[in-house]
Amino acid sequence: TAMNISTPTADWTPDWSMAIGDYNADGYNDLLYGAWGGVTFMRSEGDMTYTKHSYNDASVASQRTNFVDLNNDGHLDAFVCHDVAPSVYYINDGNGNLSFYQSSTSGAPYELANYYSGGNYGSIWVDYDNDRNIDMFIAKCGGAFPRYVNQMHHNTGTGYVENAAEIGLDDDDQTWSSAWGDFDNDGDMDVFIGASSGPHVLKMNNGAANNYSFTDITASSGVSALTATSREHVTFDFDNDGYLDIVSGGNILRNNGDMTFTLAANVFSGSGSYGDLNNDGFIDARRGSNIYLNNGNSNNWITISTVGTASNINGIGARVEIHTPSGMQIRDVRSGDGFEFMNTLNTHFGIGTDTTIDSIVIYWPSGTVDTYTNPTINTHMIATEGETLSIEDETLVSTVIYPNPAKSTLFIETPVSLTGKIATVFDLNGKRVLNTKLETNSLDVSHLGSGMYLLRIEEHGKSITRKFIKE
Repeated sequence: TAMNISTPTADWTPDWSMAIGDYNADGYNDLLYGAWGGVTFMRSEGDMTYTKHSYNDASVASQRTNFVDLNNDGHLDAFVCHDVAPSVYYINDGNGNLSFYQSSTSGAPYELANYYSGGNYGSIWVDYDNDRNIDMFIAKCGGAFPRYVNQMHHNTGTGYVENAAEIGLDDDDQTWSSAWGDFDNDGDMDVFIGASSGPHVLKMNNGAANNYSFTDITASSGVSALTATSREHVTFDFDNDGYLDIVSGGNILRNNGDMTFTLAANVFSGSGSYGDLNNDGFIDARRGSNIYLNNGNSNNWITISTVGTASNINGIGARVEIHTPSGMQIRDVRSGDGFEFMNTLNTHFGIGTDTTIDSIVIYWPSGTVDTYTNPTINTHMIATEGETLSIEDETLVSTVIYPNPAKSTLFIETPVSLTGKIATVFDLNGKRVLNTKLETNSLDVSHLGSGMYLLRIEEHGKSITRKFIKE
């Protein structure tokens, strides 16, 4: 069912990109618009209304935007590629207030994409070296050499160091975005560097034994069959065979499972955003006003939504692994991939003909590691940091809690009765502070101390989770 939700008139509309994340951690995802002249934050108020925030008056020739926890303090920050100057970012103070910084300026804590005339187009956050610190790759474009040489900003745990030349990623082709994924399922991230002019490039991660350097395997991979160029490149497993495919513009490079690809041309009318729109386990697409539903097949799947507690609420930056009889697959949770669009925050895996998953392992940004054994396949699961895995209750996905913040009573608006369902409240240390069987669609929270909490509502092994603030 489609619904139109009004927002205030933005100072800067999402002409170039949009990212989504809950940067004030109130349980409702917020929007980040990127335009040529600046950025606008649209903060959700939890009642289908939004307020706009700018946080600075600086002019930013915005390209790709991302929500990411830059300093790993458990709160989402924002990063914005700048086309004509060093890139900018916004650091969260922990209360949803953002402070503006620009690389190369006095007081800026990080030097990220610091090239005097910009050229920064497609930023993507990926843990390329498996050290559990999220790194940033920037696809560069435009101007004269070396403005358009791609960059990798390696996260050392205490800061960022640019090292693209050291690991073989300092290409100087004109590109607006890249698609990262473990295309050969060997446990590390490979990369498709999509061209906006010239040839596309596929590079294989050589792994720990070779310091996570990269080798160009374009010639043997079959990706050269794709001659059409695009500024939009992302990766999903469209046929649920257990191998990540690459989508470039309206074309799909189907992964054959042996690090070669077969071109399926003109599947869509152009670039767009991707996710499982009808919850059938297969990735769909949206292009403008058109929806493309995946016809699917008999392959199995699982989808995981991450909810951070010590980590940021969306779990952005988490590494998710699944282990099946066929082997291991990995994904990174990220906000903002490709160049322009925002794709699903849910983590999707196809598992082919496997009928079981041995385990799911989640490496959270906080350092917490959660392992879940023998999860149910062909379901949408919710993974809350430090808790057991649960199946999302589809009858409760539209649940809204209010007021938020709450003083004494929390009201729960759902399309179904909550009578008999179990409500559990956790603090952000994972401690259970309230557990009760609901008799009405309200919950007494008057005895809780001030702070942030997670509310979980469950019945028969299915649940939904919402975050709220107690005043």
